[in-house]
Amino acid sequence: MSWLELIAAGLGIVAVWLTVRQNPWCWPIGLLMVLLYAWLFYDWRLYSNLLLQLLFAGSQLYGWWQWTRGGEQHDGRKVSRLSLASLATGLSMGALGAWLLGYLMANHTDASAPWLDAALTSFSLVAQLWMAQKRLQCWALWVVVDLCYVAFFVHSQLYLTAGLYAAFTALAISGWLSWRRDPALRYAP
Repeated sequence: MSWLELIAAGLGIVAVWLTVRQNPWCWPIGLLMVLLYAWLFYDWRLYSNLLLQLLFAGSQLYGWWQWTRGGEQHDGRKVSRLSLASLATGLSMGALGAWLLGYLMANHTDASAPWLDAALTSFSLVAQLWMAQKRLQCWALWVVVDLCYVAFFVHSQLYLTAGLYAAFTALAISGWLSWRRDPALRYAP
């Protein structure tokens, strides 16, 4: 455990807590967190997770824009539910991404857990996209992904990061409950 990991984990907790509260400051704080984790994953030689953090950096900027200027009136997104078709499309894209990335990692790298790492990476990107668009279902997907990450990081002996993902799981449950009560909740077009 390093001070950098401790700071990144703390920023992660703050960022997700602000997300639950629908505070747009979650995005710049999240951006700082993912950049710190990118550096840490580089040092730890977890290159798929490094790639994920770099993709998350771009999604932090996208989410910040969506929450402050997105939506029909360009006044920020409101919480909405995915249609069944959109939900199925997103999960199918996650599965396809997991298969493609897993195949590449299994056949062209020395990755220690190519298929699991690829699946978690792919479905994290789907959840992150849904979060940026304020889709309620992002939280259910985050619960599943975060629980898998807890086990993955415990196995990798990255205990502080495993603890962070356990906290993310609790916050995702809180996010689901909070966003479900949002008076603006509706189905997305």
